[in-house]
Amino acid sequence: MRLIAIAPLLLWAAAGTANAEGPVEPSDQVDYAGFAELTENVAELRSERLLGRDEFFQRATSAGALLLDTRSAAAFAQGHIAGAVNLPFSDFTAGKLREVIGEDRNRTIYIYCNNNFSDNEPPVALKKAPLALNIPTFINLVGYGYTNVWELGETLPTEEANWVTSETN
Repeated sequence: MRLIAIAPLLLWAAAGTANAEGPVEPSDQVDYAGFAELTENVAELRSERLLGRDEFFQRATSAGALLLDTRSAAAFAQGHIAGAVNLPFSDFTAGKLREVIGEDRNRTIYIYCNNNFSDNEPPVALKKAPLALNIPTFINLVGYGYTNVWELGETLPTEEANWVTSETN
């Protein structure tokens, strides 16, 4: 008898997972088609902006360059390339980017992420390759109007970079 009494409750709960209101119009604040178009438009530029290790580190230390680490503040504190500035990707807004990068949208920006390092342990635990943080970081920087973005295009052990923790930086 209890099973019979619970069955309608289970059916109601299962029905609750479907959208009872019908199709939902996408928010005008979320533009997937625009993101897909931006991604496609940026693909060729990004492929031209991948640098080898030596050139990346040489350029990243040049006058006026910004070495940007967009991993979480916790991962950044555990270890990052010396001289890097942290702005977590989840904090990207026009205002925060301007605050960290400055007013010059042509400033040279160098980026790297977990997937540039082969150690696969904190603070650089690997992500799925299609979800590597470099990809959305590059797309978003260009989308916000920063077009002089360059990316570390190689994978190396952290010991081959001037790797520091917040305590040693």
